[in-house]
Amino acid sequence: MKRVLILCPSPKGTAATQRLKYEQYLDLLENEGYRFTISSFQTNRFWKIIYQPGRIFEKIFWTFIGYCIRSFDLLRAPFYDGVFVNLWVTPLGFPVFESMLFIFNRNVIYDIDDMIFITRHEHVKTSFFQKLKGRKKPVVLMKHSKYVIVCTPKLEEIALEINKYKKAIDISSTFDTSRFVPVNEYKQQDTVVIGWTGTHSTIPFLETLQPVLAEVSKQRNIKLLVIANKEYIMNEVETQFISWRAETEVEDLHKIEIGLYPIPANEWSLGKSSLKALTYMSIAIPFVATAYGTNYRIMQNGVQGFMAANDKEWVERLIQLIDNVNLRKQMGLAGRKTVEELFSVKANYPKYLHAFKNVIPL
Repeated sequence: MKRVLILCPSPKGTAATQRLKYEQYLDLLENEGYRFTISSFQTNRFWKIIYQPGRIFEKIFWTFIGYCIRSFDLLRAPFYDGVFVNLWVTPLGFPVFESMLFIFNRNVIYDIDDMIFITRHEHVKTSFFQKLKGRKKPVVLMKHSKYVIVCTPKLEEIALEINKYKKAIDISSTFDTSRFVPVNEYKQQDTVVIGWTGTHSTIPFLETLQPVLAEVSKQRNIKLLVIANKEYIMNEVETQFISWRAETEVEDLHKIEIGLYPIPANEWSLGKSSLKALTYMSIAIPFVATAYGTNYRIMQNGVQGFMAANDKEWVERLIQLIDNVNLRKQMGLAGRKTVEELFSVKANYPKYLHAFKNVIPL
């Protein structure tokens, strides 16, 4: 029996970077002989308020508690056979805790799914808290960990260049296909629901489609459905907002008939695993995505969905899907098949097991 300490930012079952990556594999890994102790920097209370406006003093208090938790984690790290780190050990400042971790336990597996070590993209305003985040932390973790798990070819390239053991593996965000089930019908409705799911940090990307959706809404009857952790209503477009909840996630996603996945065409996006597009594919609905980055890896243009390079193409592709319910079904089923074969938990579990056995042999 091998004991592994997991250091992650958020409580289990909350953040997508955890839910749709390593958390789905923990039960399977436990069946192999690993036992996990999960320690999140954020408490459940901190998670509930962290993205709410204001409440500065309460956030400072819970940040202090997070650092107390991590201090305890460092002290107990030597008593574990290995440590699994998601994103960072602590969020702010210099990589002090990250460097100290390797003194207490050298058997570290590092999991990263974003370009969090480069300057934040221009589409998102940088908050004071974001400015305090330590950009060097992921670099230290990538360098000294015995194995690095990434989610895009570009991140794998960077990790292999930095990691002193030259050990990195590309495992995309994946889906439990027994939970993310396909929609059960495709109908030509009077009003077609075009949907987007995400978080507060990616809402600005959806906002870039306002001219597109405003134009589409002039030509066809549509409703924009937004599923997120922050309310958003788009100007000049009929919008319905649903607050994201784990308990109703799949049920809410099934209300979408055509998905949206806009991303900025910059270096930051090369660290994105096309999670939103894969989400739509997992429930067998078509989508339109920006023609950039890992979208070229997960899909073929015109097969599982469409890619668009400019506003004109976005409008044309959306109207094409709105008008053709048979095409929506054809693409949706093709996307579901792709997820089952390449981006499911079942298909990717051997890769996770390989990483664990390499660093923490049974």
